[in-house]
Amino acid sequence: MKGIFLIIFSLLSLQAMAQSGVIKGQVLERIRNEPIPSSNVIIQDSEIGAVTDLDGKFEITGLKPGLYNLVASFVGFESQVLFEIEVSNARTAMVEFRLKEITRDLDAVSITASPFADLDESPLSVRTIGTNEIKRAPGGNRDISQVVRNLPGVASTVSFRNDIIVRGGSPNENSFYLDGIEVPVINHFQTQGSSGGPVGIFNVDLIREVDFYSGAFPANRGNTLSSIFEFKQKDGRDDKLAFNGILGASDVGVTLEGPVGPNSTFILSARRSYLQFLFSLLELPFLPTYNDMQFKYKHKFNSKNQLTILGIGAIDNFQLNEDAEDTEQNNYILNFLPITEQWNYTVGLKYERFRDNGFSTFVLSHNQLNNRALKYQNNDDSSEDNLIQRYNATESEVKVRVEDYFTAGPWKINLGINYEYAEYNVADFNRAVTQQGVIIRDFSSLIGLNRWGAFGQISRGFIDDRLTLSLGVRADANDFSEDMNNLTEQFSPRFSASYALSNKFSFNFNTGIFYQLPPYTVLGYRDNNTGILENRENGVRYIQSDHVVAGLEYRLPSNARVTLEGFFKKYSNYPFLLEDSISLANLGADFGVIGNAPVTSGSEGRSYGLEFLWQQRLFKGFYGLAAYTWVRSEFTDRNGDFVPSSWDSRHIVSLTGGKKLPANWEIGIRWLFSGGAPFTPFNVAETVRRTNWDVRGFGVPDFRMLNTMRTSAFHQLDLRIDKKYFFERWSLNVFFDIQNAYNFQTRLQDNIDVVRDGNGNPVPNPEMTDFYIPRFVDNLAGTILPTIGIIVEL
Repeated sequence: MKGIFLIIFSLLSLQAMAQSGVIKGQVLERIRNEPIPSSNVIIQDSEIGAVTDLDGKFEITGLKPGLYNLVASFVGFESQVLFEIEVSNARTAMVEFRLKEITRDLDAVSITASPFADLDESPLSVRTIGTNEIKRAPGGNRDISQVVRNLPGVASTVSFRNDIIVRGGSPNENSFYLDGIEVPVINHFQTQGSSGGPVGIFNVDLIREVDFYSGAFPANRGNTLSSIFEFKQKDGRDDKLAFNGILGASDVGVTLEGPVGPNSTFILSARRSYLQFLFSLLELPFLPTYNDMQFKYKHKFNSKNQLTILGIGAIDNFQLNEDAEDTEQNNYILNFLPITEQWNYTVGLKYERFRDNGFSTFVLSHNQLNNRALKYQNNDDSSEDNLIQRYNATESEVKVRVEDYFTAGPWKINLGINYEYAEYNVADFNRAVTQQGVIIRDFSSLIGLNRWGAFGQISRGFIDDRLTLSLGVRADANDFSEDMNNLTEQFSPRFSASYALSNKFSFNFNTGIFYQLPPYTVLGYRDNNTGILENRENGVRYIQSDHVVAGLEYRLPSNARVTLEGFFKKYSNYPFLLEDSISLANLGADFGVIGNAPVTSGSEGRSYGLEFLWQQRLFKGFYGLAAYTWVRSEFTDRNGDFVPSSWDSRHIVSLTGGKKLPANWEIGIRWLFSGGAPFTPFNVAETVRRTNWDVRGFGVPDFRMLNTMRTSAFHQLDLRIDKKYFFERWSLNVFFDIQNAYNFQTRLQDNIDVVRDGNGNPVPNPEMTDFYIPRFVDNLAGTILPTIGIIVEL
C-alpha cells in the first residue's frame, strides 16, 4: 500500500513540476498567404501573448497545460479566434492564423474578434466544430457523425448506425470533403447508395475542425441536397516526431507526426477494432472487424506554392457467430443478416498557388468502394439451391477540380470547372420479396460515366459591409443519358444576403436550386432478361431540391450566440421504386444496398421546419449548446399523396454542456430527444406465406399503409468525466463515458417471426397450409454503455 501511495505522490509531483507549455505558430494573410509581421497574438481575456516577427511567426512560452482560446489581430484585418488550443508539456501546440483583410476605408479601426465564422457565400446554416469538441463530447466516442447530432436540424437515430439525417432529408443527401478533396465514404460498413454505417472512419486526432453546412451551399460544392461536411486536417509537426496512442471504447489506435525535411511534414494514423472479441465473449450473433488508416503529407515549395497529398481508407469484415447463445433474438438476427466484406479508400492531391489578389487550386483524387455480401438459407452454404444473396460491386471515381479565387476591389469572385470519370461494376444475385411476391434478381452490369460541371460565385459588401450579397451558379451534366447530358437542364443558381442590424444582430437569407445524381446502384441496374439499363430507359434524372432559408442571429458577449432559422425544401425527380411503389427516400435507415432495382424519377417530397440554437463556446472553463428543431418531412406515396417520410422526427432536442474543473478534471453531459420515427406495418399474410418466408425470413412491409405507424420517442442521457495528467515528456488522459446513463429503451417496430417446433423449424398453419403461424417479438433498442478510455501523448 505504501508503494502505491509513493507512486501516486511521485506522479503528482512530476505533474506539479511540469508547467512549461508552448504555443508556436504563424499569422498569414488569407488570400496572398504572406506573413503579417508585428501582429498581436494573445490568450483571450488575458495579457499573455506575443508579437509576430518578420516571418509572421510567434511563440508563447511558460504556459500551464490546459486549453486556451487564442486571438490574432492586426490593423486593417479582421481578427480571428482559434478555440481550445490544447497545451501540454509533452509537445508544442502548433497553430496557424489566416486573417481576412478589411476592404472598406476606415478612419479608425477597432478590432473585435468574433468567435464564429462569417462566410459571405453562406451567412447562415453553418456550424464549426473544433477537434476538442469532438474528442470530449459525452456519448460521442470521438466520432464526428455522433457529435453532429448535437446541432440543430440533425435527427438522432435509435439504431447503432451513424446515419446523418439533416432537415428531413435522407442519409444519401450529404457530401464530405477532407481538405477540399471529396471523400464519398466516411463510415465503416457503409450502406452502398447512402452514407450510413455504425462507426466513423475519420481519426479525430488528425482533424483540426469541421464546418457543417445544413444549407446555403457554396457554388464550388455540388451533388448534394441536405448537407456538406468540410473536414480540415491538421498539418504534421515541423519541429520533431510526436506519438499519440489511444485505447477507446471499440478500437485501439496510434498516430505519428513530424517533419520530413525542412519544408515538409507528415501525419499518419492507424486503428483496429477489438469489438469482434468482445462480441464473441458476449455471444452476440455477429462479429464486426474494422481497420482504417489516414495520412497527410504537406510540402511548402515557398510562401506562394504548396502541395498536399492525403489518403484515407478502411477494411471491414462482418461475420456471423453461429456459436452465439441460442436465444430468440440471436436466432432472429442470424436468420437474415448476410456475411459482408467491404473495403474503400480515397487518395488525392491538392496544389495551391497564391498571388497578390487571390489564389488558384488544383485537385486530383481517386476513390474506390468494394462491397461484398453473401447469404444462404439457414446459413447453409453446402448447396447453391440455398443461395439467397450474392452481391459483388465496385464503385470507382477519378475527379479533377480547378478553381480560382480572386478579388477585384470590393468584389470577391470564385470560378472553376470540374470533371469526373466514374465506373460501376456489379454482379447481383438476389431472391427478393417484394409486393409482387418473390422475384429473382440476377444480372451483371458495367458502366462508365463521364461527368462535368462549371461554377462561379461573386460576393460583395455594401453600406460599409453591413449588407453582404452573394450570387452563385453552377451547372452539372453527364453522358449517362440524353436526359442528363445538357448543362442547362441542371442549372443551379443560389443567392445569399446578410444584413447587420447592429454589431450583434443580423438577418440572413438564402435560396437556391440544388441537384444530385442518383446512386450508381440506380444507374447501373439492368433487366435480367434483356440486359438493358432499365432505369435509363425509364428516364431517370438528377434529383432536384429547391431551398429557401431565413434566420436571425444575435451574438452575445463571452463567445456565445443565439440563432433562429426557418427552412423549406421542395424535392422533385426523386427515384421511385416500381417493385414496391415507394419513394427511395422512404426506405429507412437500416438497409445494406439501396437503389439496385427498377425506378422512375416520379417521386416528390418536401421538408420544412424551424431551428433554434444557443451556443456557448469555451469561456472561463464553461461550454454549452442547446438546440431545438421542429421539422416535417413528407414524400409522395403510390397514389401521389404526401405522407410522412422515414425521417419525419417532428421534434428534435439536444442539450450539451461541460465545465473544466481545477486539477485538470472535466465533466460533460448531453441529453438527446427525438420524436418517434414513422414506419410501415408488416403485411402479415404475405410475410408468413411459405414461399416468401422460406426465401427471406423477415417482415414484408405493407406499403398500402406507408409510414402510418410510429416508434416511441427516443431519448438518452450521456455523461463523461475526464482527468488529465501532464508530465515533462508525456501526458495521460483517462476518461469515463456512459451512454444512455438511465438505460432508456425505445420501443421500435416489433420483429415478426414464425412459430417453430422443438428443432427450430417453422410450423405450418394447419388451417392454411400455404402459410406459417406468425408470432411477434418485442423489439427494444437502448442499453447503458459504460466506457473507459486511455490516451497517451509522447
